[in-house]
Amino acid sequence: MVTFACTRLLVLLIMARKLPDLYVHVGGTHVHHLNFGIVVLAVVGAALLFAQPRGRWRDVVAAGYGIGLALTFDEFGMWLHLGGSYWQRASFDAITIVGGLLLLAAWVPPPVEWTRRGITAAGLMLALLAVFFWRLSLSLSPIEQRALPALERIEQQGPH
Repeated sequence: MVTFACTRLLVLLIMARKLPDLYVHVGGTHVHHLNFGIVVLAVVGAALLFAQPRGRWRDVVAAGYGIGLALTFDEFGMWLHLGGSYWQRASFDAITIVGGLLLLAAWVPPPVEWTRRGITAAGLMLALLAVFFWRLSLSLSPIEQRALPALERIEQQGPH
């Protein structure tokens, strides 16, 4: 969530020209940060496959996984719709859902320890998360309607 928030803030500041253009361009093509997220996820996958990190390195790999996931899903709307505005609602929704599911996964014990009561509790928690995300999506619509035109104007005026 920290990576997502920092990335959104950084992009907003670049688009509003409060920071210099820090975008990476290769041969005239803007390399979106979801590509960096994919690379980070690939490195994390390789580390888990080949190195089996322990101790401090395991924490580093876990942090890398979170960073890669945030960078990738921050532009979920753009890769889902193959373009469009950076400020697509689908990206925010994806980050919220992925974050909630990861929190749920961290709370649930390993499958070998599952009991009927634990499965019921996890199912209930999943249902509550679904209701929460649904209500959150409804409550954000008025905010989105007010903020999106301003964000899209900033995006149009910012560096490409």
